[in-house]
Amino acid sequence: METNTGREIADALGVLLKRSTRIELHRALTAGMGEAVDELTYPVLSGLARTGPLSAAELAPDVGLDRSGVTRRASRLEAAGLVRREPDPSDKRATLLTLTDEGERTVEVLRRRLADHITAVLSSWPPAEAAAFAAHLRRFVASGIFA
Repeated sequence: METNTGREIADALGVLLKRSTRIELHRALTAGMGEAVDELTYPVLSGLARTGPLSAAELAPDVGLDRSGVTRRASRLEAAGLVRREPDPSDKRATLLTLTDEGERTVEVLRRRLADHITAVLSSWPPAEAAAFAAHLRRFVASGIFA
């Protein structure tokens, strides 16, 4: 593989991983979802959907926030009925954040919106190229530094 290919991929990943890129995407995905669901709370909802119940401290590194940032966002989501706090069975002093049924339904809507957005972007690609891209991206993520 040419070193230029690695650089091109690194540059593209740099754009995808930029905080401003993520915020704009999260803002678009959460538009009209209600006051508690926005670009700030999206990472907490998405993170809990990926990981299952966790404490704010455990979730923080996964979503790129500190514990207090997760706690503030979780409080907004809790007030909206999307997240609840439960005692941690392994540590009676700690609480776990978990999605409510409504929170799970909200995440499903957000995931569908994201999939629809990606499908729209790929709609101008030949179907075989879009399928190959999906397969190669899945392989790259599973076998690379992201695994």
